[in-house]
Amino acid sequence: MAVRTFDRLRLSWVQVSLLWGGVLAVVWMAWNDAAGSSELWARTARDAIVYLAGPGVLAWLYGERLGWRVDRQALKNTLLLALFVLPFYLVGSSLPSVRAYYPMWGTSAALGDFLPHAIGQFVIVIAAETYFRGLLCVGVSDLGPKSVFISPVLYALQHTAKPPIELLLSGPTDVLFGAVDYRSDSILPSVVAHGLGLILLDWLVLHPPLLPPERVVGWLRWLPVPV
Repeated sequence: MAVRTFDRLRLSWVQVSLLWGGVLAVVWMAWNDAAGSSELWARTARDAIVYLAGPGVLAWLYGERLGWRVDRQALKNTLLLALFVLPFYLVGSSLPSVRAYYPMWGTSAALGDFLPHAIGQFVIVIAAETYFRGLLCVGVSDLGPKSVFISPVLYALQHTAKPPIELLLSGPTDVLFGAVDYRSDSILPSVVAHGLGLILLDWLVLHPPLLPPERVVGWLRWLPVPV
């Protein structure tokens, strides 16, 4: 029924994806504002409904793909991207602003507390990557390489409450993740790099800094935002 409606309107898959992506963004922001500060599993459920099920149902109805695939190229690029972003998480875990903000939703280093936290965090990442890199990048790859530039501003807007350095890097990170996923025709690289990276970051900030915070702040003093 939905496909026939889109056919009658003569909307292409790319047009439908971008239109639906805008609708989902409005729904997520309205729901997030209404919920205010919510605990981990409430956020997990919200993101799974809007950012995971929302794009997934549309792709299923339309017979299209969102980059949910794994092959040798995707695995290779996953490893390379994860290794590239690893130093950023390691250094970032020693920054005072990052340590003051993470772990989100609070947890402890006890495995009984941390493992459920990590699972919920990873589900949120899968949902976010399905939306930002799936629906709005790999899913509209017919646009060519410019598809990687569709979501950076929207992605950055959803990082406004996070540490300034993370907001600064969110746009470039979106482009990097999108470019790798576009090249891979899969969202696996960004899911792994983003998901495991955040779990590692949470684990690290629950322990003493790997690097002296004052030294790391000195290294990054040239940035236009406080660290």
